Amino acid sequence: MLEVRRYDPSLKEEWDDFLKVAKNSHFMFNRDYMDYHSDRFTDFSLMLYYQSKLIALLPANIVDDVLFSHQGLTFGGLVMHQQIKTKQVLDCFIIIINFFNNNNIKRFIYKCIPYIYSKLPSDEDRYALFINNFILTRRDITTSIFLNSDLQLEYTDLRKRSIKKAMKSSLEVVEQFDFKGYWTLLTDVLSKTHNTKPVHSYQEIQQLRDRFPQNIKLFIAQDTNKTILAGAVLFISSPVIHTQYLASSMEGRDLGALDLVIDHILNNRITSCSILDFGISNENNGRYLNEGLIAQKEGFGGRGVIHDFYELAL
Repeated sequence: MLEVRRYDPSLKEEWDDFLKVAKNSHFMFNRDYMDYHSDRFTDFSLMLYYQSKLIALLPANIVDDVLFSHQGLTFGGLVMHQQIKTKQVLDCFIIIINFFNNNNIKRFIYKCIPYIYSKLPSDEDRYALFINNFILTRRDITTSIFLNSDLQLEYTDLRKRSIKKAMKSSLEVVEQFDFKGYWTLLTDVLSKTHNTKPVHSYQEIQQLRDRFPQNIKLFIAQDTNKTILAGAVLFISSPVIHTQYLASSMEGRDLGALDLVIDHILNNRITSCSILDFGISNENNGRYLNEGLIAQKEGFGGRGVIHDFYELAL
């Protein structure tokens, strides 16, 4: 017998404990991460039980009569127990859809968890999407490197020259625990080049880093005067290291500072993770490929992994 419950704060410990036995969990699904922006999103997360045992979570938020899984997260599909079977996943989707119908939800937008983030095969939800006639509405491409693969692609000559230039300029890569200096650089770069700002404020990212010091790290390239020239924030959740907020100052670009940071991450095993994910290079709901951006990622040997979005009209 399946049962669905809407999450409430009294279930926080049970929710977080489940992530330890899920086959496709991520630290972003921890309630201490999800709830940092609870003022911006109305939570509508679900917990699914089979014979009173928790077997799946659905991180989600609601806007009017539209359910998202989850707008405040990079992805947010069904988080499944490592012992779950295909038929149970199909049944989970049936009860979820019925629950939404009973709560006057008209659209369900589902952001799949890319397969590289799973510790075990976890495509049962894709099959359930097909069975329930979900429509593919967006497809992004992220660029990843399998760090333990016997097949490793060489850096392009451009990346090699850039790294060599940075090393000749005596730049060094170090881990930074206070994000303030880098956030100043990042905010300036995003404002000047894209007329935008980081999704996280300095206060938010520092708070999250302090809550999850093993999962959120910052590496920066600096010159001999300790001036920050480039950097990358890492979101680490086994088996994947995901780069966030890559940025470089104008001087850093001239000196190859960001390439040096990426090279450091690739060649200094800062974690036991087996995959480095550079993130997407798309705009316009996946319809536009930023060729310059993806060229840099592929220049380090990265290749494509799909990130899909589905929708169901209820």
